Amino acid sequence: MAAPAPRTTAGRLYAAFRLLDRIPHDLIALISRLSIAAVFWQSGQTKVDGWHVTDNAVYLFETEYRLPFVDPWIAAHLAAFAEHFFPMLLVIGLASRLSALALLGMTVVIEIFVYPDAWPTHGTWAVCFLVIIAGGPGRFSLDHMILRWFGIRGG
Repeated sequence: MAAPAPRTTAGRLYAAFRLLDRIPHDLIALISRLSIAAVFWQSGQTKVDGWHVTDNAVYLFETEYRLPFVDPWIAAHLAAFAEHFFPMLLVIGLASRLSALALLGMTVVIEIFVYPDAWPTHGTWAVCFLVIIAGGPGRFSLDHMILRWFGIRGG
């Protein structure tokens, strides 16, 4: 289908919307990485006191979260680690796709076993992860710099 004539109202509207095609993936990926990293980092902060996982975090995994097949003490420690480690990697853009994939997996577990009614929130998180997984972390990342160093395009 041909674009509407530029002098018509429809043509002007079409041209205005075409400007949105110019939003660079690098910017979208950076915003996705930083915003979703903040969500998980803040959640991780609620589970620790200094370098120690709190008794309250373990208690939540025993009573409210109740993941099948995983000891609550182990689950609390794994979650606290993941919610700090992977967001840090996302912020600096190192192993970004792997980090996004790990946190997407965590999101799926949360959705299925912990808060199944929170799918609108988890869907929003998933979109941030999928932007990074599918399109890469963008030029503002260590991944991009490392690939460039080795003469590889992409990221």
